[in-house]
Amino acid sequence: MSVEHRRQHEAIAILDFGSQYTQLIARRIREAHVYCEMFPWNTPPEQVLALSPRGFVLSGGPASVYAPGAPFLPEYVLAQEVPVLGICYGMHLLAAHLGGRVVRATDREYGAAEVRSVGPPNPLFDGLPALRVWMSHGDRVEALPPGFEVLACSANSPVAAMGHLARRLYGLQFHPEVVHTERGAELLRRFAVEICGCAPDWTPAAFIEQAVSTIRERVGDDDVVCGLSGGVDSAVTATLVHRAIGDRLTSIFVNTGLLRKGEPEQVVRTFREHLGMRLVAVDASEEFLEALSGVSDPEQKRRIIGERFIRVFEREARRLGHARFLAQGTLYPDVIESRGPERQSAARIKTHHNVGGLPEDMHFELLEPLRYLFKDEVRAVGEALGLPEEIVWRQPFPGPGLAVRVLGEVTWERLEILRAADSILLEELGAAGLLRGETQQAFAVLLPVRSVGVMGDERTYQYVLAIRAVTTEDFMTADWARLDHALLARISNRIVNEVAGVNRVVYDITSKPPATIEWE
Repeated sequence: MSVEHRRQHEAIAILDFGSQYTQLIARRIREAHVYCEMFPWNTPPEQVLALSPRGFVLSGGPASVYAPGAPFLPEYVLAQEVPVLGICYGMHLLAAHLGGRVVRATDREYGAAEVRSVGPPNPLFDGLPALRVWMSHGDRVEALPPGFEVLACSANSPVAAMGHLARRLYGLQFHPEVVHTERGAELLRRFAVEICGCAPDWTPAAFIEQAVSTIRERVGDDDVVCGLSGGVDSAVTATLVHRAIGDRLTSIFVNTGLLRKGEPEQVVRTFREHLGMRLVAVDASEEFLEALSGVSDPEQKRRIIGERFIRVFEREARRLGHARFLAQGTLYPDVIESRGPERQSAARIKTHHNVGGLPEDMHFELLEPLRYLFKDEVRAVGEALGLPEEIVWRQPFPGPGLAVRVLGEVTWERLEILRAADSILLEELGAAGLLRGETQQAFAVLLPVRSVGVMGDERTYQYVLAIRAVTTEDFMTADWARLDHALLARISNRIVNEVAGVNRVVYDITSKPPATIEWE
């Protein structure tokens, strides 16, 4: 969406001071149907204020406000005279900036704690009982700034929450955004809706209407090509653009040779027959495999695939006639993890081929209507658009495809092994009813490791295959799925017996963080 269309929603600006939970703050506010965006704390003021925020949330962070060089509270925040909610480090910033005192806590708090509401009636805590909350801090507010009052306390935090009711400035020592905090989402909803006065109008229908209008306005009479992978992100993108400009959209599906079993045929059938879109199918598998030959570094793989995608698109676009725009299914987590220009102070976790892996001399202008959405919001938009369930709830798939699930060098033989194993995994999870709701993403990874085994009284020396299944709300954090042991045994037994080249299966039990969901 353009800035103008984003401003049609009453919005909250979240300033990120480095907390691992900042994305969860955004998710909770979006769940209250209030639009919000995240910005690094040192973003130029004009970029943040272009959103015309009705309030600010200051995130937590690892620093101490009294440490040399620590992030500080930008002057423009309080100058707007709108409500502000500081969380953990954000609370300390408010306290220190406005004349309070923050010190190292004698008893640091990490984990669950109970807070109880005290002090005057206020819109944040009124009617809420004692709450079990999640603490994560080593500092505390020792002295309140002038005009502030204690709103909640815990056994180890005399100031678990504070507020200046007249100025609508609030601080929470605990993290309301995490699931461990009871009624935490309610606290954030109260701040956004009742204190900031934002209308809860951020809905899939409203997004679709604005996105279609924005696409029409930006594209004008020009043509668009869309990189179609068959996943929900590119499908929703293509459907939005098609609704906006009709047959001036040509979706280009590139068979990279890096897709899952049966996907090329399914994509062509679905988008041509079910959705009635102009679709050009290109088999470039040999081209991609040649470009990846000898490459094992995951970042290099992503860059190669990103550039090759664009070159294929450009070639097909020239053949079809000039297209000015390339539509992509870039999501908000893609932008955040790729360290886009909006998040300059954050570390790049990995390059997404459709964000950081694009060549600088690309001849298209990018059209990214989903750039500010999280994955679950995209699914809700897909359902509102009437997309079939098998597309909306399809397992997430990385842009570089199986190239980042075949660890090490990518060869056709290794791809075929992984395709067969991954198909068995998804088939068994589907039969168990675990592909929707119980697990949000599941896949197999072929390791560049061989192990000794025995089959039919003979020694084998074959590949190790890892299974990954996670539960997550927003794909910014994730936990490993506690799959039934009998199910894991059945999956392992089938893979070892039915997939030539694999003699050992392992299960990944690492959360995100510290790991990412994908292995590469």
